[in-house]
Order: sequence, then structure tokens, then C-alpha cells
Amino acid sequence: MNIQQLEYVIALDEHRHFVTAAEHCHVTQPTLTMQLRKLEDELGVQLFDRSKKPLRPTAEGEIFISKARGILQDINGLYGALNTEKNSLQGRFKLGIIPTLAPYLLPLFLPGYAEKYPDTQLYIEEMESELIIKALNEDRLDLAIMATPTGERDLEETVLFNESFLFYGPSGHPLLSKEQVAADDLDANHILLLTEGHCFRSQALNLCKNRQTKAAFNFHYESGSIETIKALVKGGTGYSLVPELSVGPDDKPHVKRFSEPEPAREISIVCHKSLNRPALIDSIKQQIRESLPSHIKRPREFTRIKWR
Repeated sequence: MNIQQLEYVIALDEHRHFVTAAEHCHVTQPTLTMQLRKLEDELGVQLFDRSKKPLRPTAEGEIFISKARGILQDINGLYGALNTEKNSLQGRFKLGIIPTLAPYLLPLFLPGYAEKYPDTQLYIEEMESELIIKALNEDRLDLAIMATPTGERDLEETVLFNESFLFYGPSGHPLLSKEQVAADDLDANHILLLTEGHCFRSQALNLCKNRQTKAAFNFHYESGSIETIKALVKGGTGYSLVPELSVGPDDKPHVKRFSEPEPAREISIVCHKSLNRPALIDSIKQQIRESLPSHIKRPREFTRIKWR
């Protein structure tokens, strides 16, 4: 039994297809199949049921896969502990980021980071919060940028900044004429929301004085895009809440700040405790903080809205 065989088994469990798993591991399908058979012969058990489509782990396979994930996490942690500070920024790292943050934060810090740290390769994927947590715990992501706290005891969180929620309404909406908006002004039945799974949706509902019961429109619409919701609101349909980084110059007539302490989400770098890469985390933290617009960094009083 060797580390490579464990990696093949994990890849096969994730993809449930020999060809796709082999491509993920950058080997040929016959090579992966042969190594799996060698491992099964050594163990004396079948790890996958090939008669199922897609294939699935056997009962023995489920036990083996769970243990294999833990072993690989420990090995990765060992390698990380042995890296010097100089080399800790070199390599390929998988970064997850929530969709309500990615289109607004990545363009701010990523170009400068890539130029400053050419030996650091970031493979970035947009993922919803619960999927990010699962991927971090299963060692499929090295780190993530997301709303916190997660409440996960095996994850470490490095706070980057607080991002205010802003009221977003159509031209002429009464709340836009107020000096500041209060949470009690909001009615969840009039708010356009992101789809289930987005942490920002949960935060928006948690801020309202009442939960949604019946939409105030003769249609039901949920979007996976903040930009789509903003376009609908500009057209006169309901109102919404938006994160401050998403607000551009054309949005200014449609936004209003909340009274302090402002509702906000805490944004952090999150990683598994087994990831021993303090220099990597610090480099990303510093680049993000330097790239943030001044109005985001301005001192304010916040009320952190939970999403979980």
C-alpha cells in the first residue's frame, strides 16, 4: 500500500468514474485500474462495486476511504510542517470563494498577488459555503475566503474585514429618502433573495423583522446572481440587500446605509487546522487588505449577521 494508491481511491470516490478519476490524477485509466486491483488484492476486499453505474464504494470501501482521507490529511500536514518559511509560498494551492464575493474581491487583489508571488499558483473555484466547509474538511481545498464564523472546530479562521449590508431599492422608494435605514424597516416578503445555499440569503432573512411568509408579487423568483437582483430592483420590482463591495458608481442612487451598528458579514480566510502554511495565509491577507477600497476599511460599528 502506498500514498499514490490512497490518492487514486479518493479520486475514484469523488468522481465515481475510472476515466474521470484517472484524468484528475494525471494518469491513464489502465494505470489507475491496475493500482486499485493491486490494493484490493493486498487488502483482500473489494473497495468499489463495479456493477453500479456510477460505481460506488462497498461497505468495506466506505470504511477504507474514511481512514484514507485522514491519513492523507496527516501526511499533507507533515509535509507542510517540514517546509521552510521561504518555500511555504511555493506550490499549487486550491482556493474556494463564495459566489457573492468572488466577482467583486478577486479583481481587486488577484492581479497584484499574482505579480508579487509568481511561484504561488492559486487554483480558484466558486463554491457555496456548505460545500466549501465540506471540501476543507475532506482536504479537497487548501483554503477559502468566505463569511464567518463557521462554527467548525477543525477549521481555523483569519478575519480579513467586515463588509456592510446596504439597502438596495428602486428609484423613488420611500426608504431611499431616509437618512439611514433600520432593520425594522424591512419586510422579508418584499425582498428579492438569492437561491437556497447562498449564505448571504440566510443573512438577509436573519436581518429582517419577520421571515418570509408570502411574496408581495404575483411571481416567485430567486436568483443566484446579485447583479440580476439589482437589475430587477432597478426595474421597479421589490428591494433587496447587497454587500458593499458589489456597489458600483451606477448603483449609488439605489443604495442607503443602515444606522450603526451596521449589519455586516465577517469575511475571513478559512483553512483546515492541518494546513501549516502561515506565510501563505499572511500573504493573501495582506494583499487583500491593501487592495480594499478606502470606504470598506473605514472604521464603523458593526453587528455581525450570522448565516449558519
